[in-house]
Amino acid sequence: MLQWGLAAAAALGALWVLAGVPVRRDLVVWLAEHTDEPAAGRLERALKLDTRLLELEVHEREQIIRALDDPPAGLEQLRAVLLQEHAWRHRAGL
Repeated sequence: MLQWGLAAAAALGALWVLAGVPVRRDLVVWLAEHTDEPAAGRLERALKLDTRLLELEVHEREQIIRALDDPPAGLEQLRAVLLQEHAWRHRAGL
């Protein structure tokens, strides 16, 4: 049900969904400007093509974590989710 709600919100143009987390467009722009390649380019393409649901590869998630060392308001949840996933992968030896 939650995923359907996120998909519906993204389809209505309210937000983008990155790694399952709703993110406002202006914050996706901020991420694209503060993240290294190839994640930055992927975010820029998503913005250009209006791709609202974006699954991130592990290396892209790690690049975004580095950009979110001191996240602006509105990106705290994305940072928390990415850090939790990173810690889980580390514990699991992945």
